[in-house]
Amino acid sequence: MNAATLLVELLTEELPPKALKRLGETFAELLAAGLRDRDFLEGDSTVTSFATPRRLAVSITRVRAIAPDRPFKEKLLPVSVAFDADGKPTPALLGKLRARGIMHVDPYQLPREHDGKAEALFYADIATGGPLAGALQAALGEAIGGLPIPKVMSYASAGHYFSNQKFVRPAHRLLALHGAEIVPVAVLGLDAGRSTDGHRFLSRSDIDIAAANAYAPTLEAEGKVIASFAARRANIVIALEGVAENAKPIMPDALLDEVTALVEWPVVYAGSFDPAFLAVPQECLILTMQQNQRYFALADDDGRLLNRFLLVSNVETRDPAAIIGGNERVLRARLADARFFFDHDRKQRLDARIEKLESVVHHNKLGTQAQRVARLRFLASRIAPQVGADAALADRAALLAKADLVTDMVGEFPELQGLMGRYYAQHDGEAPSVAEAIEQHYLPRMAGDRLPEEPVAVAVALADKLEAIAGMFGIAQVPTGDKDPFGLRRAALGVIRILVERGLQLSLAELVDLAFASFAEVPAVTTQSAATLDFVYDRLRGYLRDQGYTANQVAAVLDARPDVIVDLPARLAAVAGFAALPEAAALAAANKRIVNILKKSGDEAAPAVDRAQLAEGAEHDLYMAFQKLAPQVEADYGKRDFPAALRALAAAKPVVDRYFDDVMVMTDEPAIRANRLALLRAVALTMNRVADISKLAG
Repeated sequence: MNAATLLVELLTEELPPKALKRLGETFAELLAAGLRDRDFLEGDSTVTSFATPRRLAVSITRVRAIAPDRPFKEKLLPVSVAFDADGKPTPALLGKLRARGIMHVDPYQLPREHDGKAEALFYADIATGGPLAGALQAALGEAIGGLPIPKVMSYASAGHYFSNQKFVRPAHRLLALHGAEIVPVAVLGLDAGRSTDGHRFLSRSDIDIAAANAYAPTLEAEGKVIASFAARRANIVIALEGVAENAKPIMPDALLDEVTALVEWPVVYAGSFDPAFLAVPQECLILTMQQNQRYFALADDDGRLLNRFLLVSNVETRDPAAIIGGNERVLRARLADARFFFDHDRKQRLDARIEKLESVVHHNKLGTQAQRVARLRFLASRIAPQVGADAALADRAALLAKADLVTDMVGEFPELQGLMGRYYAQHDGEAPSVAEAIEQHYLPRMAGDRLPEEPVAVAVALADKLEAIAGMFGIAQVPTGDKDPFGLRRAALGVIRILVERGLQLSLAELVDLAFASFAEVPAVTTQSAATLDFVYDRLRGYLRDQGYTANQVAAVLDARPDVIVDLPARLAAVAGFAALPEAAALAAANKRIVNILKKSGDEAAPAVDRAQLAEGAEHDLYMAFQKLAPQVEADYGKRDFPAALRALAAAKPVVDRYFDDVMVMTDEPAIRANRLALLRAVALTMNRVADISKLAG
């Protein structure tokens, strides 16, 4: 048998559900990579991952039983070391041949090649391919060692009374089949066989797998186990939608993944709860169902929560009444807790809770949440007029923004901060814009999330993010590598998106300076405006690149670090359109040449162009062309018609080309040189009004 399907399964105790999907995928990837590196996979081999609550498995098609022979060549020694002055083999060479088991090789027949440093002696031969068992043993060890295990357990394997194994959960069986043959490997104190276990309650143990490609069908038919994580998840979605009838199940991906990781034979049942609980904000009820019980809430076509829910069970039964009833009782208690929190919280106004924030530490160097609220008020009330918001309402919203952190509901469900503040503010009779701002000042929470809508919410959202960035930069708690524990990258991107996508003509530098000014009474904070702006511009570069523009196109609009960034997407779109023009490459190259000349010349350029010193021909024509072009470009720029401003430059290509063909800018005559530099400076100002097109030349 040359190539057949390989199956490897580790049967364990229940694996951590939130990690299961990644564990299964990584196990398959690493095992396949190990065998591929050892030349046991064909070019068209396919890898299938399996993961259930009690097993990690992988199936790989077209796996070789024996690796093919492979030619190899290895360096032995430099020739100067391998042979002595008389040309005889040295003890070092003889020792090397002995260690390699090739004493039969004639040293004088070994090939010589230059290795980049000196002439060296090489040995070339054909390596005989080894059997699958050895390669699988090594690849299996590598795969297990490379798993992203959240927490390792120590346990005693069979026949031992002390902890002698370490894995994510105790492993009980190892199955390894190549076609129908057992591959003799061992790991975690287990020897490979062909037996596995089925469902813990619906099937028997000791299910023999006849051949590797029979694994999934056998487990499903005899073991009541759907081994594929993806197939099991798809079945759950279909079942949820079917049992939901005319309602819409609320199915977040994270919940679907977690529930898929908790069951091997999913069955969906429907339950209900007292409609009186619907008086509690539906977000609270949904979160209670999802986080505490892993249930799926149901909504009508308008998105209103219904008093029904769906649960995914690991047990199939003809009469599910006991299962449904038990889950309804548990949910009733959970919903009663949520109703109690909601009712109890509303007995105290939000503004009466502010004093409690004085005992809640925000950061040991930055003070309490009450002190942070004071900074938010400082910022929000000053940003408000710039975004068209009422400063008094922005101040009020900032005052109440963090008050819900000390409510019972947010204490139980931190994910509801802001949202519950809105509900409680509405109950207290606060202005609608204040209530909305309390919820929306956290927006955007993640990539692609919605933005704050009303001006008051925009002011407080900007204040919240700018305060967070400035505070952490001020105490040198900046993101490093992929670590960003305080979410500063997300905060910076939020500021960028609000400014750009809400069309706000605000100065980045002034906003950053204002943010640091809010920390005037915090001794631990030192003003780091330059470093903070560098960080924000770096996030801005990524934001623009994510819109599909090239690095050069982004550099053209961003390298000058414009202080107002609202029109950058429009400029970028115009730059991309200009780059497609036939004249663009030549103009970009000429502009790059102009920029370099001006850079090297320092302050030599004259204050203004003296037309009397211009020579007839190319120099005069360039001056006249840009005298006509400059007002046109400036007018288009003023109207924010950036494409027209850049397209107008295309007409200048002939005169620019002829100028550099006919004119020597850096002439020996100082006055003429200064005048020509002044002309180039004027040309560059017009050419780069919208963007630095020299960046398009690379």
